[in-house]
Amino acid sequence: MKKHSLIRTGLKITGLLLTVLTFMIIYLPILIILVMSINDSTRGFGWEGFTLKWYMALIVPSAYPEMTALPNLIAAIIDTLSVAVLSTIIATILGTLFAIGINAMNKKRRVRMVVMNNIPIVNPDIVTGISLLIIFSLLSFSLSFYTVLIAHIFFSIPYVVLSVLPKLKKLDPNMYEAGLDLGCSRASGIWKVIIPNISTGILAGALLAFTMSIDDFVITYFTSGDEYLNVSTWLYTVLKHPRHFTPAVYAYNVIIFVITIIIIIFINNVRERKEKITHEKTI
Repeated sequence: MKKHSLIRTGLKITGLLLTVLTFMIIYLPILIILVMSINDSTRGFGWEGFTLKWYMALIVPSAYPEMTALPNLIAAIIDTLSVAVLSTIIATILGTLFAIGINAMNKKRRVRMVVMNNIPIVNPDIVTGISLLIIFSLLSFSLSFYTVLIAHIFFSIPYVVLSVLPKLKKLDPNMYEAGLDLGCSRASGIWKVIIPNISTGILAGALLAFTMSIDDFVITYFTSGDEYLNVSTWLYTVLKHPRHFTPAVYAYNVIIFVITIIIIIFINNVRERKEKITHEKTI
């Protein structure tokens, strides 16, 4: 009995250590970025005192003219958010429509379309980036903001489709038919009957698309050229020239992380409330 007890204790300790190690690997870089975002140092990891000026520089950049790298970072942030928002909106609309079309197919065709949809997801980013670069070159497109936008829409759509399809499978098909019988056209039936019932899947797909876009480096690097820099490609460029670097980028990453946490908590609360209301109605 003692031997089995020691083995169980050893397994528990090992599991605890692995869990702690995993969380350290995941969250230690975030903690380091947080510390650097409130560090007055511009020369590395040495602590030189607490400051919030890197956050204030992002809010009021004109108040810090001595930060010569700040305008380039602000421009990169604007470009990043512009592409992320636009690609999310377009990819969410197209992905939702594609998911509705796929769901309406027979089983054999639906399986084929889902497999085709999953290929861009499992495909390595570098392969996707090079493929898009070749396509843009063949079409004589100059690499710019618009080629990055097209690329982000391309790789975001499959995530929206995968988020919406499970909600469509749970949807009672008779609801759409009932809407048509009550006077809805096919388009208004989709808008008034299907869309409200799959809204959580659409929102999840939109958040995934936004996250993939704002976080992307590899595909953006191959499709952006010299006219467009998002934050990740800007950081990759300035790390070769430390004089052009500003710690305000740490503050930007912390802000994005905090906003993401707030959105996740909000969505979980909304989902729990809906499930609670649904459960109370069934009772």
